[in-house]
Amino acid sequence: MKKFVLDEIDHQILDILIENARTPFTDIAKKLVVSAGTIHVRVKKMEDEGIIKGSTLTLDYEKMGYSFISHVGIYLAKTSKTKNVVADLKKIPNVTVAFITAGKYNIFCKIRARDTTHAKEIIFEIDDIDGVSRTETMISLEESINDKKRLMHSIFREI
Repeated sequence: MKKFVLDEIDHQILDILIENARTPFTDIAKKLVVSAGTIHVRVKKMEDEGIIKGSTLTLDYEKMGYSFISHVGIYLAKTSKTKNVVADLKKIPNVTVAFITAGKYNIFCKIRARDTTHAKEIIFEIDDIDGVSRTETMISLEESINDKKRLMHSIFREI
């Protein structure tokens, strides 16, 4: 499979869109001194190639009262239960991220809650899922790094 090659303009477009996916193409075009049509064509090409997959909206959960974050390592009774457990985790809206892992845990997930009492209820709900043998919970004190741009720029240097 041929690797899609990004040039400097593509890098700059992605840089701007990662910062704010809602930036109008006309604003990007002005900043990069190209036409809005050029931006549209390049973004469309990156979407068609699967480089860009949708766009995201970043919410401030703290302002909505969901400032408590914890990470839950899940041990399964049997690894054959993985798909069923993941399907049940998807039914719990407070489970915002889940990874099937190799290592200490079978599944590792992130939950968002209002406070410790609420987190405890969510963890008990996870514990009750058929196939879960036990969990270990780590409380997140602070998110120190959440920077999509650093990795993107590192990848750009490699290609």
